[in-house]
Amino acid sequence: MDLFNSASGENITFVRPAYFFINGFSGISNMKYYYVFLCFVYIVSVVGNTVVMGMIILDRNLHTPKYIVVFNLAFVDLCGSSSLVPMVLYTFLSGHHYISYNNCLAYLFFVFLFLAMQSLNLVILSYDRLVAITFPLRYYVVVTNRSMFGITFSAWFSMVLANLITVGLFTRLSFCKSTVINSYFCDHGPMFRLACNDNTPSLVLSFLLPFLILWVPLLFILITYLCIAVALAKIATAQDRLKALKTCSAHLLLVAIYYLPIIIVFTMGAAIHPNARIISLSMTSILPPMLNPIIYVLQTEEVKHSVKKHLRLTRRVT
Repeated sequence: MDLFNSASGENITFVRPAYFFINGFSGISNMKYYYVFLCFVYIVSVVGNTVVMGMIILDRNLHTPKYIVVFNLAFVDLCGSSSLVPMVLYTFLSGHHYISYNNCLAYLFFVFLFLAMQSLNLVILSYDRLVAITFPLRYYVVVTNRSMFGITFSAWFSMVLANLITVGLFTRLSFCKSTVINSYFCDHGPMFRLACNDNTPSLVLSFLLPFLILWVPLLFILITYLCIAVALAKIATAQDRLKALKTCSAHLLLVAIYYLPIIIVFTMGAAIHPNARIISLSMTSILPPMLNPIIYVLQTEEVKHSVKKHLRLTRRVT
């Protein structure tokens, strides 16, 4: 059976609308203040992630396996914000809620690709911390630039493939009824539920992908920190424990910022008002890309040192 066909062996005519209508924030009062907030968040995200990427490129001391992943996270955050926020602002500020069928699928692909890569980047960083603390003598043998490039490439490849399958399944759906998407972008769940033919493959994917992209990574991170806690308990002095734990502080904050809002929204389920759910989900999409670079600049000694060094050089030049 062809994965992308909703019925095998049948001559099917797929109804593809010219446009979808993104309903999103319509009907929510005082949204103009939220749009101002979105603009602020987007500007901080672009500047912050660009600074982090620039520091890593310019400072040879940061050309290490860990900062390959940090660079990738900053790149993903920058692209994720740029694929989502400008389009959201254009849609709701201009009042042009219609988006073409092909553009909507492309929109879905890129937004979900970068959201998923944020999760996998946090997993890779937790792996880096696990090896650094539990096997410190073997760290530079196990975690190399080559291995980190390989792991990062594998994450990109798997997420591109998963999102291509998601979009491919959408091309086999017929939209002969409503084309109004009750979300702030071309969202997977609200879209495939509009189909008037068999949407079972997309329904299965809607349960499978969050499990693989969100809950399995979160479980891996929790197990990682359980192993780290056991390793720290074996360290002789409290000062050494504190020093080792400090190296994990930035990553723990990133994990909390990314996963806690998602867990709260999904746990509350139907108890949360639809409008509040849309606002909450949009916040989970836009806040981590803004806060991640701030956390790394403030919490990571290597990045703080690099920023200070380049600021001093800039002052001398001027």
